[in-house]
Amino acid sequence: MIRRYTNPKTRKVLHMNQMVKLQRKTVVRLEVGTEDLDLSKEDLVKLVFEKDELLTSKDEEIKDMKDKVLRSYAEMENVIARTKRESENSKKYAVQNFSKSLLDVADNLARASSVVKESFSKLDTSEDSSGAVPLLKTLLEGVDMTDKQLGEVFKKFGVERFDPLNEKFNPDKHFALFQIPDPSKPSGTVASVVKVGYMLHDRVLRPAEVGVTEGGPSEEPEEKSGGE
Repeated sequence: MIRRYTNPKTRKVLHMNQMVKLQRKTVVRLEVGTEDLDLSKEDLVKLVFEKDELLTSKDEEIKDMKDKVLRSYAEMENVIARTKRESENSKKYAVQNFSKSLLDVADNLARASSVVKESFSKLDTSEDSSGAVPLLKTLLEGVDMTDKQLGEVFKKFGVERFDPLNEKFNPDKHFALFQIPDPSKPSGTVASVVKVGYMLHDRVLRPAEVGVTEGGPSEEPEEKSGGE
């Protein structure tokens, strides 16, 4: 039920009471707002400081992560390159052991060819009553053909023979069995080849077994470029 006050004095008193209450609420609100505003400034300074620290920390974390990613990427590239290289070498040198086992066969064929040629050269074909000449000729052709075919197979798989006669001795490719006194040649010259050497691509499959000279003049050192 709404009361209506008709007495002017009563209405005036009520109005004044309402105004006082409203003023009190306004003061309280202003005080609270002022306090909130002051705290916000302090918090803002603190938050800015904390934000800068957080950004610095995050920048360092990002930098560390970038470094880790780059290192991981580099390691991955190295692993891929190494795996590829090992795979290529595995294919490239897969026949190494098998080729080594055939080198003695190649040596025997070369010796057989040499013996047959020597025997053939000593025969007097005019007095061949036994028919040995045609047999030796056929044998020589067969041995030479087999030796040639084996050489072609070797070459197909990257195996090549080398004869270092009269070359400078190279310990990486030659194996010295003996020395030969020879003052006419520079010391360390390959003067005799007992066994030829073999290469598998860029790798020494078997060093050549050789005899080298001694007692000759030493080789002059190579001149340095640039007038030194």
